Amino acid sequence: MLNRAVTVFDEFYNKGFCRSTKSLNALLVAGLIAKDYEEVKRIFMEFPQRYKIDPDLETYNNAIKAFCESGSSNSVYSILVDMKKGGVKPNATTFGTLLAGFYVEEKYEDVGKVLNLMKEYGIPVGVNTYNIRIQTLCILKKSNEAKTLLHGMLSKGINPNSVTYNHLIHGFCKEGNLEEAKSLFNSMVNRGLEPDSNCYFNMVHFLCQGGDFEAALKICKDSMEKKWVPKFSTMKSLVNGLVSISKVEEAKELIKNVKKKFSKNANLWDEIEKGLL
Repeated sequence: MLNRAVTVFDEFYNKGFCRSTKSLNALLVAGLIAKDYEEVKRIFMEFPQRYKIDPDLETYNNAIKAFCESGSSNSVYSILVDMKKGGVKPNATTFGTLLAGFYVEEKYEDVGKVLNLMKEYGIPVGVNTYNIRIQTLCILKKSNEAKTLLHGMLSKGINPNSVTYNHLIHGFCKEGNLEEAKSLFNSMVNRGLEPDSNCYFNMVHFLCQGGDFEAALKICKDSMEKKWVPKFSTMKSLVNGLVSISKVEEAKELIKNVKKKFSKNANLWDEIEKGLL
């Protein structure tokens, strides 16, 4: 599909139609969606000169994403030089993508360089920048380092948001540190921040996986009060877990509430309920 888009781009130009920055950006986005980062890089390096198109901020940001996603984050430094020559100022998205790239490549010295560049360009290091850094560290299973960034935010007077906590909670859950995940979940709620449905579902899933069925039940009930119910397999795991710790009545009550509020899979719950009698 991307090859076809490139061919059409060429055909239009050969027929005398003027190609625009907007059409170039659309082509780059198509390449990013296809995850054909090498082709995105080729298009970025060749097409502007070939078709006399002036890249804009979106063009550069798309190209930077391709370089960072393909493990070539260092190449972005030269792109920043080109941007400066062309009078295009990078924004928070530019640097956020670059930060994530350097974290994935574990080039922490470059992370510091990027943060300094942000200051030079007058781009504030706010909550969104911290969220990108925290998310990337959590994906890399370095949630403790990510939590250190949370403390750094707070010490600088930058308030975390629900996205910050969602990344941390999911990170600690995946690393099996459920006590830390529960602590962060409670801190989040105490700060008046609202966990989203995925946060609730992840907590229930991983708590069941870790055998903490009572904590999972509490969070599940809170989730259902908001009309969010975890998927059937997670709920079944919770019910079976409650039974395994002799909480049969709680399991029955949970099934009753699920059937009452969420009719989907009612027949499957009937079968499970029969097994509890």
